[in-house]
Amino acid sequence: MNESCPHETQVNDPFHHTCKDCREQVCGHHQVALHIVKALIEDGEAFTARMAPTNMKYLHLEEGDYILLQGQEPAVVPVRPSPPVIGSEAVIHLDPLTLRNAGANLFNKVIVQKALALPAEEVTLLPEKKLPGKDDREKALREQLGQMVVLAGNQIRLHLGGDKSVYFRVQATRPEGPVRIEAQTDLMVQDPQDVSVGDMPITYHDIGGLEKEIERIREIVELPLRFPKIFQRLGIEAPKGILLHGPPGSGKTLIARAVAQETQAVFYHVNGPEIMQRHYGESEEKLRSIFEKAQAQAPAIIFLDEIDALAPRREKAEGEVEKRIVAQLLALMDGLESRGPVVVMGATNIPNALDPALRRPGRFDREISITVPDERGRLRILQIHSRRMPLAEGVDLAAWAKKTHGFVGADLKALCQEAGIHTLRRIMPRLDRDPDQLSPEFLENLVVEGEDFELAFQEVEPSAIREVQVELPQVHWDQVGGCREAKKSLKEAFEWPWTFPERYAALGLTPPKGILITGPAGTGKTLIVQALARESGLNFIAIKGPELLSKYVGESEERIREIFRKARLAAPCILFFDELDSFAVHRGLDQGSARVTSRMVSQLLTEMDGIEKLKGVFIIGATSQPGIMDPSLLRPGRFELRIILSLPDREERKEIFGIHLRTKPLAPEVTLDWLAEQTEGWNGAQIEALCRQAALSWFREGVEQGWPADREVVLARGHFEPVFDKP
Repeated sequence: MNESCPHETQVNDPFHHTCKDCREQVCGHHQVALHIVKALIEDGEAFTARMAPTNMKYLHLEEGDYILLQGQEPAVVPVRPSPPVIGSEAVIHLDPLTLRNAGANLFNKVIVQKALALPAEEVTLLPEKKLPGKDDREKALREQLGQMVVLAGNQIRLHLGGDKSVYFRVQATRPEGPVRIEAQTDLMVQDPQDVSVGDMPITYHDIGGLEKEIERIREIVELPLRFPKIFQRLGIEAPKGILLHGPPGSGKTLIARAVAQETQAVFYHVNGPEIMQRHYGESEEKLRSIFEKAQAQAPAIIFLDEIDALAPRREKAEGEVEKRIVAQLLALMDGLESRGPVVVMGATNIPNALDPALRRPGRFDREISITVPDERGRLRILQIHSRRMPLAEGVDLAAWAKKTHGFVGADLKALCQEAGIHTLRRIMPRLDRDPDQLSPEFLENLVVEGEDFELAFQEVEPSAIREVQVELPQVHWDQVGGCREAKKSLKEAFEWPWTFPERYAALGLTPPKGILITGPAGTGKTLIVQALARESGLNFIAIKGPELLSKYVGESEERIREIFRKARLAAPCILFFDELDSFAVHRGLDQGSARVTSRMVSQLLTEMDGIEKLKGVFIIGATSQPGIMDPSLLRPGRFELRIILSLPDREERKEIFGIHLRTKPLAPEVTLDWLAEQTEGWNGAQIEALCRQAALSWFREGVEQGWPADREVVLARGHFEPVFDKP
């Protein structure tokens, strides 16, 4: 690029100053054309643009200088260098407010040059709402606007007195063009009128963790609406419909609203149930009217939310109304008349409930699965929903992204909101004592602490597995006595893949898909799994074997399929089958319920190691009768790791006694060695019952004696010995 100015003389105008000597490097005629991409996550909604350092050098810009953007409207914004990545020279990162000021959308091209600002003599601002007292307002405005460059017609966002952001429209400036507000500038603030600045529209910038899905949707929806001539030139038809499916709260409706905003298309949001009308023919007429309006105002997007309620499978539909609506929708989507530039988007949680005729090319051409976000996606979503929250320094969003397995976008938004509610609860006692203490300083120091997120995390559960999520007891490894080899094997199987993922992958290792824990009753099979779930931090789904059985044909297998579907959505998670022998019995056994259990075993086998990969789901089964289980379940690839819990030895019994008696005072003659010697052949459940019975024995004596004042809280041998004879 030639950095010299090609103009010997230049005309003075609001955007271009006379260039007397190019050696001063202030010429505003140097320009670059760049494609707009969304702001960096670390910038959030900050009023700033980012460009490649090479472009900044060409335009003679330093960090903090203002640039002039020429989109549909002119806009000014401060600029900073972007990280040096491949392709950064062709793009500019813009925040949503600047996009709005420039009248541009993502991926548009914009002309960028240095904003040569004159000192402002007078600036007139229009706020979106009534501001506080005049003295406070003048001081706050001066502090926020010092040395800011503004342009008539643009909006700016200011923080006044610690309150939430207030939007101002720059009504007029003297002189015209970009001006810099200085100490002597006369600021005039008009009273808010009926014209409201309004809320910021939803854009791609407000969606996190769905970059690949958004790119596909842009190809299918946005490009045909904005560039129809390209499709005409290529001689192809633009896709007519797109079906979004995924768990509730994953962002299906949000994506549709963002697409409508970015394409500047008319948006019709139709909820499936509201189409249903009472009288004959009204439902079809309402559906036709929506398509007719969309065609008249094209380009347009018709978004059918919860489309499974509108167009269920006709062979399973109970009423004639549903069948007629499906037929009407099919005719509208693929009838004799062309729809023109009208795209139909549908959203559902259960795509298999839709009529198959809708899911063919020409109707819903594309189907995009909106999945549960991964760790990187969860971090982006948390950053988006917490960007307006004053977070304390100790709040680590990356750690929370790693911890929130199975959370969809709505769950993460609820987590941030619930953390804010807990912050409010903390300060409520102070507000009750002194309601008038909401000073600017008080609001400025109000932040959301890490403790607020901890409390919120206990209340917000992943929506994908809310029906089967269990409340885990507070069991940790140090509360599980004995079982040394079992704990070691479980730590190797679960903790190593997550602690050392790179080294694990370098050796081509994969964690065991299934673990079978066997042993006599009372040896701690369920307890050790509870501790594993608590310590690993993974989602935990516990299934009691007998509750899967049903008297209806096919329902038991359906329950198994549904459990595994939810587990895949919430991955990584632990799926625990307690009393596995209740249905996973040998398929050759001749029993009354053999047919049901045989089908259940076959379903379990295909779910564990079938065509559909089971990624991130760890299966644990517990049984005290491994001999009656089907052998196919015990081969590698299914329950390939077997952990056998035996009766505890002397040292393990001492450890178990120490856990259950840690809060109970013992007499000198009651030692752990003595207790371990007396309980040869006992299991952990019996030892726990012994400790409980000894405490009840002391309590019973106190009741019989009338609770004398000098009675000590001490467990003696006499409280334990009667129980030894009846373990």
